[in-house]
Amino acid sequence: MTNNQISLVELIQIFAEYRHNIIVNIKHLQEHYQRTGIKRVKGVRNENGELLQPWLRTEYMDNAEYVGMGEFQFNRNTATINMLIKRKVKLAKFEDQTPTLEVAGLLVNDLNSFNNYTIVSDGKINIKSLQVKISSKKAFDLLKENGILDVEEFDFNAEYTIQLDNLPLVAANSCYSSIDGLFNELAEIKVLTSIICAHLKKESDVFIAAQLDEFQKHYLSKNIYINFPTTNEYTDINESLISGTIDSRLSYKIDIGSQDILNLSKLPSANKFLNRMYRLYDKETGEIIIKASFEMAFDENLAVRHRLLSSRTKITKVDEFMKPIFDDFLGLEQNGIVAGILKKVGADSLAQLLQDKQTGKQISKEEMVAALTTANKKLEQYAENIYQDKISPLVFYIGCTGLLPDQMEAKAMTAEEAAAKYPDLQFSKDEQEGTFFAVGDSMIGIYAKTEYYSKLTSVCIDN
Repeated sequence: MTNNQISLVELIQIFAEYRHNIIVNIKHLQEHYQRTGIKRVKGVRNENGELLQPWLRTEYMDNAEYVGMGEFQFNRNTATINMLIKRKVKLAKFEDQTPTLEVAGLLVNDLNSFNNYTIVSDGKINIKSLQVKISSKKAFDLLKENGILDVEEFDFNAEYTIQLDNLPLVAANSCYSSIDGLFNELAEIKVLTSIICAHLKKESDVFIAAQLDEFQKHYLSKNIYINFPTTNEYTDINESLISGTIDSRLSYKIDIGSQDILNLSKLPSANKFLNRMYRLYDKETGEIIIKASFEMAFDENLAVRHRLLSSRTKITKVDEFMKPIFDDFLGLEQNGIVAGILKKVGADSLAQLLQDKQTGKQISKEEMVAALTTANKKLEQYAENIYQDKISPLVFYIGCTGLLPDQMEAKAMTAEEAAAKYPDLQFSKDEQEGTFFAVGDSMIGIYAKTEYYSKLTSVCIDN
């Protein structure tokens, strides 16, 4: 290492800025790649455990040695960095390779496949080097200046080997902003997106139901992403562990929560909470709908009310957090919380429609689906920005170093100690073995989970 060499995180930032000017030798990457999870194969297994292949398959539209450098993402809960590479593919019949060019009136001869390559896995380098070509002299000069390239002259035809395994993962002087208030903001967004996604489960703002059925038959999502069913490569995990085709490792999960709610996984799905706290009923007959869902919300003959809770029902901090959002969205209480969230992310059209609906104005299903779809995208992007800018880099630092940043002073607590000090927190079995830190109004939890991975490398990567 040289004095001017940078950390891997800083190198990833350069890659991200100049990714349109860098191409990666995909064959070299695949030949040297170690899978970090269980290999999945396309298809489903019947009752005898036999693999039934999909009737369609994908074929790459190129057999290129190089692909564009992918997008980089920090994992939200572990010290992991992935590179997502996109490649053009076409659909073809599995039996005779006959191409499928059109589905439900839409041309599908130009689809994308997405493969994740894990660069850092749980704080350990997984890809030792990348072989690349660089088309930007600015990018070349920046990499050279930071000790990544040890060559004198820029050559756009040359292939450069960039070593990743000789870099520190994080910079010694890394600085992280306060995370106060971020959990509540993310939790509000998660609750609202859960409600919206439950509405949109079988809805599209572009295609009708018959088209969605055709897409499903051809393994396409309503957003025209390839969505093959997959299953584990093995049929018996214990046999695979004994044979050595699968191994296990400890993965350290890092969660951000509050001093009332340990992490976002404590928030139930929208439909589960709907059935816990509310009742959907027929306006004319008063009949209660058993196993209600938000998909039914478009039925104008149905209405919603609060559920009459028994004395045995224990109201938790999760209930207290979610109920005002549900009450406001369902029109049972006008507290402005939903409009506030939507306007913050720029989803004003849905905020206006919900307000109009509460005043008795008729809103068409098509209009509502379009507004819900737009709002969902904006909510998810807003949350993703918080993770990538503020949460994930902190998670990565903690996972790589085993320490909190210097500017975050907090005493480590066991789950038992945290529960005694913050009695509203609820701990799963894994979390009971964890370590916890109260930082400002937030709670950082670190605990181990056993992860399994396929030991053999493979050219076909579906991480």
